[in-house]
Amino acid sequence: MNQTATLRKLLSRPFSAAALYFTIVALLVFVIVSSIADLLGQRAEVAASAAMLEQLEGRRPSSARALNAAAAARSGSPFLEGTTVTIAGAALLQRVTAAVTRLGGNVLSSQVDLKGTKADFLSMIASCEIDQPGLQQLLYDLEAGMPFLFVDQLVVQSPSSFSGSGEGKLRVLLAVSGQWQGSSK
Repeated sequence: MNQTATLRKLLSRPFSAAALYFTIVALLVFVIVSSIADLLGQRAEVAASAAMLEQLEGRRPSSARALNAAAAARSGSPFLEGTTVTIAGAALLQRVTAAVTRLGGNVLSSQVDLKGTKADFLSMIASCEIDQPGLQQLLYDLEAGMPFLFVDQLVVQSPSSFSGSGEGKLRVLLAVSGQWQGSSK
């Protein structure tokens, strides 16, 4: 009975009753808006996960343009082209740089080793920035395309471990090698 008396006193004052009403309505609106925002966030996460799963399972390529470029890269000679070792090294550098930029990344630095450890094998090291799906497609394009290229070393650094304007892109150190037939074709 004590609670009903307190409620009657509160409701007998119009300003207090209005303030209580608007406070309850504002609280309910806040709960509804935050629930909807949580649902939309979870829906976006599920859609992103489903898209990544489809891409990983091979149902859908990351883009038609990347698929066409990868198909074009699979045709041709299995060896690095060039009449000299310098031209073959430039072809290797051009192939890797074109693949990185085609997938939305950028090459920060590169170095070509023309001497190599094995006869007629050329290698290069490239430091680049690329997003995670682009990195997956880059590795596939390099190893499945022509000329035959081999990823000898891969070091990936996440965006949170360095400061800069990478804007969520991975920083990648990539060592790639390919075979050159030499000048005696």
